Amino acid sequence: MFENFANVWTIIGSADDVKRDKPHALRVAGERIVLFRDENNLPVALIDQCPHRGVALSLGRVTQGQLECPFHGWRFTGAGHNCGVPWNPDAKLEYLNALALPVRQAHGLLWLYTGFSPQDAPIIPDTFCAPHIVICKQETIWRAHWSRVMENMLDMPHLPFVHRRSIGKDLYRLLGKRMDVAWLERPYGARIEGAIDGAPRPGALEYRFPNAMELLIDPPSKVFRLMAICLPQDETTTKLILLTIRDFARASLLNPAFRWMNRRIAREDQAVIESSQPMEVPPPALEASVRTDAPTLAFRRIYRQSLKGSSVMRPERVAAS
Repeated sequence: MFENFANVWTIIGSADDVKRDKPHALRVAGERIVLFRDENNLPVALIDQCPHRGVALSLGRVTQGQLECPFHGWRFTGAGHNCGVPWNPDAKLEYLNALALPVRQAHGLLWLYTGFSPQDAPIIPDTFCAPHIVICKQETIWRAHWSRVMENMLDMPHLPFVHRRSIGKDLYRLLGKRMDVAWLERPYGARIEGAIDGAPRPGALEYRFPNAMELLIDPPSKVFRLMAICLPQDETTTKLILLTIRDFARASLLNPAFRWMNRRIAREDQAVIESSQPMEVPPPALEASVRTDAPTLAFRRIYRQSLKGSSVMRPERVAAS
């Protein structure tokens, strides 16, 4: 389970995505997931597969904080415990459970753990803790492996070419000069800083393991960040979650303007990245690289050392404790 993306915390969306009276389905690293709210109105997650006949629990309904299977009416808590099997009052419910996954809610966002026994909590970026911020979310689906999408988010040299008419305008005028890109390791991943002919570039990129990029473009005395979460749905599809984080122009009426700009920039990247072959980032020796590829090569090492080949064994069916 969760092949090549196991045992990590990842942002999967906003808390508002999960309603109290309706299941919310998504796909993460090849696994179907269903989220709903339990009797305490807390978000919970199960593998979206009934242990009885394998149907999608997300097609069922939520009643009193329990998820009812659409096929035979089996009911499950957010912990996966079976609460009832119609027509079978003698059923041993403790052996008929669904598989629950760890979920955490913080700052209006949801983190999912791609496994069953996390050793620690998700690392919450300091940006989310800044006072008076608002978070504007949008999503798009790319026909690309998440590793290609992720390294694109960490790549500075492409800006004056892919984004020549948007965020890369100023860099296009500097072509012919020398670009240096530094990968500075941090406990959460790395910070990426750039310079042109020795002059530092404004702003920076932050890589947040395993699959997020934070772009720092703060105006004086303000917070303005763009975070991109490259959520793998399967081997060929990535859900790109974009978060605009700001402590100015806080009115929700302005969100469409921020979404419009993000959508324009993302579409410029999408057409290029979806053309990449092979879809997954290959070993470094199979593609030509140069000095300014240091950040993407560093990400590839992390991917191959920490994620590639990872998986989770499906727990054996035993009685609930």
